Amino acid sequence: MPRKFFRKYLPHADTVRSNRLARLFGHWLHDPNLWHLNRRSVAGGVAIGLFCGLIPGPVQMLFALLFAIPLRKNVPVALLTTLYTNPITIVPLYLIAYEYGQLLLGVTAKGRVPLEPFIWDWWDIGGSLHGFVEWSLGLGKPLAVGLVALAITLAAVGYVAVKFAWRVHVVSQWRARARRRRR
Repeated sequence: MPRKFFRKYLPHADTVRSNRLARLFGHWLHDPNLWHLNRRSVAGGVAIGLFCGLIPGPVQMLFALLFAIPLRKNVPVALLTTLYTNPITIVPLYLIAYEYGQLLLGVTAKGRVPLEPFIWDWWDIGGSLHGFVEWSLGLGKPLAVGLVALAITLAAVGYVAVKFAWRVHVVSQWRARARRRRR
């Protein structure tokens, strides 16, 4: 992957370490692999971010950080990857997770919970959040199983996709360099 692209948009390790909130993690943030842009660290960061992005509630980034540090994966990539879930994408993702959970549990068409679409009201964010929580709880076991299964699936696919894309990029760079040398 183009390291220059990532370096342009990711914060420097010293900038993050000097942050008041980051100081709570102290010496844990001094591992260089948490900040390096290499194939294993970035792929792991993407997998962690995709997994933690489906955690309900506003603690996704905290859990991504708590997973990335002991697993020694890229912290900024893990944190940024959790942003794929937002008020626009969360409802479709939860519907996919619900269907996935039903598929895994073998729930027949008769046993399905009738799904009334959840409608987000931007003028009443508090009421919408409350309605979303109630809607999610009404989906029950298929949603819970589906969220875990979808999070694992997305993490695995993201990990493999980044490793593959990184490899394709490196091979194309090698070939381009070989073509330039032959000229």
